Parts: sequence; structure tokens; C-alpha cells
Amino acid sequence: MEANKTHHIILRPKKEESLRRFHPWVFSGAIAHLPQGIQEGDVVKVFSAGNEFLGVGHYQIGSISVRILTFTDEAIDVDFFIRRISSAYNMRTEIGLLRADNNTFRLIHGEGDFLPGLIVDLYGKTAVVQAHSVGMDADKEKIVAALQQVLGKENLENIYYKSEGTLPFKADIEPTNEYLLGGKNVDAVALENGLKFNIDWLRGQKTGFFVDQRENRRLLEHYAAGKTVLNMFCYTGGFSVYALRGGAQSVHSVDSSSKAVSLTDENVKLNFGDEPRHASFSEDAFKFLRESEKDTYDLIILDPPAFAKHRGAVNNALQGYKRLNLAAFEKIKSGGILFTFSCSQVISKEQFRLAVFSAAAISGRKVRILHQLAQPADHPINIYHPEGEYLKGLVLHVE
Repeated sequence: MEANKTHHIILRPKKEESLRRFHPWVFSGAIAHLPQGIQEGDVVKVFSAGNEFLGVGHYQIGSISVRILTFTDEAIDVDFFIRRISSAYNMRTEIGLLRADNNTFRLIHGEGDFLPGLIVDLYGKTAVVQAHSVGMDADKEKIVAALQQVLGKENLENIYYKSEGTLPFKADIEPTNEYLLGGKNVDAVALENGLKFNIDWLRGQKTGFFVDQRENRRLLEHYAAGKTVLNMFCYTGGFSVYALRGGAQSVHSVDSSSKAVSLTDENVKLNFGDEPRHASFSEDAFKFLRESEKDTYDLIILDPPAFAKHRGAVNNALQGYKRLNLAAFEKIKSGGILFTFSCSQVISKEQFRLAVFSAAAISGRKVRILHQLAQPADHPINIYHPEGEYLKGLVLHVE
């Protein structure tokens, strides 16, 4: 598919205000007409009805028709990506994410780093790149060249590219998962806050690891000493490993995926060898909680996958969060601590908190909020794009 021709898109009258406020999305209803020959992934320049330049972005088919890359009239070339990736990398080194005990973090977080449609996670000397738009897929060679330029050979040996399952469903393009750099004798063990994790970017969810819970895992470690811990939806066992280092008396890891449970067991062994304090279970989370004895656990983590991926699913998702948290409130010991999360972008902080409040009220337990959690600094939120705030969490004390 031929892409990245520069077309001009004219907006309807009075539809430019959001772009004047630097919001990076142009919705299909705002466009007066599409230029002849435009294809998904093309670079476009956006103009107001009065022919005022507004921005440059990638065109895509769907309700969001253009994702703005820059509000300056500039070329989307390798140098453009070098400038954006350099800015992102410098910010992360300035806030101390690249350390002797930590080489795992998100380098590019879409709109939060002014590169909508692009995700890049770093695991040691491997960058895992995900394209969430056809335009970013078309620009992958520029992105690879820019990553090599910014990080240098001493910091970057492999680039693994994943577009399978991330590109728009109707995109006329064959998704690929492949190494675009390196790929031989790859060290798949990454370091996060001094703990080791096997990262399966080849077959794992997302880029292979949930980097966004790094700081929340460290907080959990602070509460784990002497506790009996239940880690629901454990995936790769991040919370379990931190709880064990924090001195937990016992840790049970639960996930419906047997593959996830195997990953958890691998990561526990990688850090602690044969660890008698840890046991894992491949079971449905709701069933496991329902069948658990009351007062077995005094620290529970609920970190489910997104219950709602679009606005039409919000009501069902809120009911799901209420049922899940109610089950935890009914089973947790008096004086216990509950870490509960939602990663559904279409669920607001207020909606999630109300679902948890409803569960607490039905349970009749006394519940206090100790912490209100969010995504970490390497998942920044563009202040002009509040939709980028997706991870929300509560740490609760339950009497």
C-alpha cells in the first residue's frame, strides 16, 4: 500500500477550535471533504475553513480521521522522529528511570509523547515497538532509524516490531511481528527496581510486560511484610515478585491463562529459586474468589484486563468492577489492604471509584482510602489530551 503522500484536508466552519487548543484528534464529522486519492496512513496537512494551517498528521479511516503529529508546518521525516524520541528519552533519563537497578520503562507513550499511534517499551537493550495506526506502520523504517540514532549501539541491540492486533481492524495491511534490528542471542531478562523479569515480547500481551504498574508494585512491596497475599490476574507475576521481596508470609498468584501462570512461576524462580512461600493457580478469578475461605488473605491485588474498550461497554464494565471488588471485600481479613485497579480508558476515575464505593457499601465493611494511584511518569498524559489518563487505582484499608 502506497502511503505518506501529503494531502490537504479542509475542516468545516468552526470545527478548528479543538486544534487551536492543541488537542491532537480530528474527528470525521469535522472534515468538509476528503481529497481525491487519499489513503489510510497518508500524511495530511489540516486547514481551517478559512484556509489557516492547523497541523500535520496521519489520516486514518474511522471516527478519529486524523491524529495530529505536529502543529508546525514541518516534514514527517527521520529528523522529526529523532527530535521527538530524543525529547522523550531525555525526559526519562532526567527523572531517573535509567539506573543500574532499572532498565525497563516506556520510551514512547503515544499522545503523551506527541507521537499518537506509537508505543515503544525498552527492556534492557531491546526496544519493542507497537504501531496503533496505519500511519505509524508506514513510518516504521523512519522510527527504527531514529531509535538507533537516539539510543546508539551501546544501548540498543534489538528492535522487535509488533503490529498484529494493534492496527485498526479494517486496515488494508498485513500486520507483522518481527525483528527489525538484531534478533540473535537476545537477552530477554529485564531489570525493574532490582528485580529480574523474563519478558515474552514474541507471544505476550501488549509488549510482553505491564510496565505501567512499576511504581504501584513498589508501593505494594512496602505493605507486604508478614502478609498473606492474593494476586489476581497475575499475568507475569509482577506484584507477586515484589510481595515476596517485601517479606510476604505467602503469595498466591491467580490467572485464567496457564501460560501467564507459567510466566509468573518463571519470574518467581528467577528471583528467589524454589520459593515455598509462593503457589500459583490457573483458574477464573471470580470463581477463585468466590470459593476462597473468608479471612484467608490480608492483602489482595485486583488488576484485571480492561473491562471496557469502548463507550458502549461502560455500564457492563462498571458492574464487573463492582462484583469483583465486592467479592474481595467479602473475603479479605479485617485490617486487610486491597489494591484495586482499572486500566479501561473509557472508565473515568470517578466512575471507577463509585463502582468500588458501591461494592464497599454492599459489603458493609469500614473502608478507608490510603492511596489514589495512577500511571507512572513514563506514561505521561498530554495536558491537551486528557483521554490519555487510563490507569487508575485505589489502595484501601478494610476493617
